[in-house]
Amino acid sequence: MEKTTQFNVWYLIAAVLGVFVVQYFWNESQRVEPIPYSDFERALRERTIDEIMIGERVIRGRFKQPHGGRSEFVTTRVDPELAAKLSAAGVRYNGIVESTILRDVLSWILPVAFFFGVWMLVVRKMADRQGFGGLMPVGKSKAKVYVETETKATFADVAGVDEAKEELKEVVEFLKAPDVHGRLGARIPKGILLVGPPGTGKTLLARAVAGEAGVPFLSISGSEFIELFVGVGAARVRDLFEQARKMAPAIIFIDELDALGKARGAFPVAGGHDEREQTLNQLLVELDGFDPSTGVVLLAATNRPEILDPALLRAGRFDRQVLLDRPDKAGRVQILKVHVRKVKLAADVDPEAVAGISTGFTGADLANLVNEAALIATRRKAESVSLADFTAAIERIVAGLEKRNRLLNPMERNVVAHHEIGHALVALALKGSEVVHKVSIIPRGIGALGYTIQRPTEDRYLMQRAELETKIAVLLGGRAAEVIAFGEVSTGAADDLAKATDIARSMVARYGMDETLGLIVYESERQAFLGPGGVPSALERHFSEATAREIDEAVKRVVHQVFERVLTLLRANRAVLEQGAAALLEKETMDEAELARFAARLLPAA
Repeated sequence: MEKTTQFNVWYLIAAVLGVFVVQYFWNESQRVEPIPYSDFERALRERTIDEIMIGERVIRGRFKQPHGGRSEFVTTRVDPELAAKLSAAGVRYNGIVESTILRDVLSWILPVAFFFGVWMLVVRKMADRQGFGGLMPVGKSKAKVYVETETKATFADVAGVDEAKEELKEVVEFLKAPDVHGRLGARIPKGILLVGPPGTGKTLLARAVAGEAGVPFLSISGSEFIELFVGVGAARVRDLFEQARKMAPAIIFIDELDALGKARGAFPVAGGHDEREQTLNQLLVELDGFDPSTGVVLLAATNRPEILDPALLRAGRFDRQVLLDRPDKAGRVQILKVHVRKVKLAADVDPEAVAGISTGFTGADLANLVNEAALIATRRKAESVSLADFTAAIERIVAGLEKRNRLLNPMERNVVAHHEIGHALVALALKGSEVVHKVSIIPRGIGALGYTIQRPTEDRYLMQRAELETKIAVLLGGRAAEVIAFGEVSTGAADDLAKATDIARSMVARYGMDETLGLIVYESERQAFLGPGGVPSALERHFSEATAREIDEAVKRVVHQVFERVLTLLRANRAVLEQGAAALLEKETMDEAELARFAARLLPAA
């Protein structure tokens, strides 16, 4: 293709030169000999001119006999008075015509070129804003190419995912020395899919692989393949793999693969998904077509693996799936040590302690936690970041920003105080409950008028029925305290009741913890996507209306039995409840040490 293009260009150049040569000879053949005006007047006096044609500036004519081999002439007119004076002085003279062609042409071309340029600039800006970017490069890949020095990430920057790093070290070794690594006939996986909840470090780990291997890193998001024009996504996939082959060894990284690799035929909507499906088909073809021995490795990341097309996940395409889950306590300690390198810490800060109260945090959450703690310390003009700053940062992340300007009337403050101390006392009284770190009646976040912060002290992967009932009891402690103290209920327990109902329904319909309904699962997992913020999937009922009624009765029975236990507990400790509410009204916030004094006075649960 390149040779053909070069050949055509030389043909064009030869044609242009030929036109210039022909034009030159034609002009020479048609050229009229110019003569000075003084020679013209002499020829008139000698009567050697046959005929003339007078123009505004020039005079053309023909000699009776050829002069110098030419029979025609042209001369520029001169003012008659000046000509007479010059003739009397014996001076040879001639006129000149000042050409205004360039000025005339520019007076037309420049304004047109200016307005055309402005128009093109406006059109291009509008195209870029709409995402077109011009028609010529529309099929080009938008992948950002990083070299080793630009990646600036190594395995030392990735903590808390040791198993995933071990899986990817093979990729690094192959890219560095493919001959040595494949000496026994093994081949590197064509594609490696990084799967995990948001914020667990999938993108960082992919960049670290490129940094460790020292190869070009082509990074692109799955959504960048899809454009307005059909076929553009497939063209960009082809161009992306072509770029990678030219740079090999190299790593292609597609972030948010679910935007591109969603299962074909799933989620039908009007208009279809022709463009996205064409793009996915082209990706499948490229995965089948490229040879991993060339040194091109495809990495992709997603937090929604369940919606990916099965053809994309089969062996020979994405051969390996690497899970990056939420880190355990040891992983959180490692991640915190990475993020606190640039933070000046006080002597009382122990990463173990911070990791203990940040259960469930991902790597991104921990990075945000360190940053928030540093901001809080800076705001109070401290010399270093203390453990109290980390505690305040966790409160801000979990409960939201304090709203001290949200004024409550005395009655509301009294209700909120009894509600929150009810949560705390039930948690302190029941065994197996998570530690209460702080209770406050200062409004936080969007709608919380008070809050009770409980953080697990260890990672848990299994929970027994008694532990789930304890969770429900703590959630219902606020409503029970309102009933005991005021004989009335308020809207403040809406969120608590919703969470308690969800736990009870899961116990009955998913965990087989109801004796009447037995060991049958009636509802599937309601979180369709990874992470706590997933979108609930549509539930398919595989049971009758009679069974649905039994499920509802079982859920109600679980909640009501636990609520009666909580009422009995708080009635037995009514004095402690009132003392705790009064102390909370006075101090507005009580920490773990202050709550311990009330825990010592509690009567044991029945």
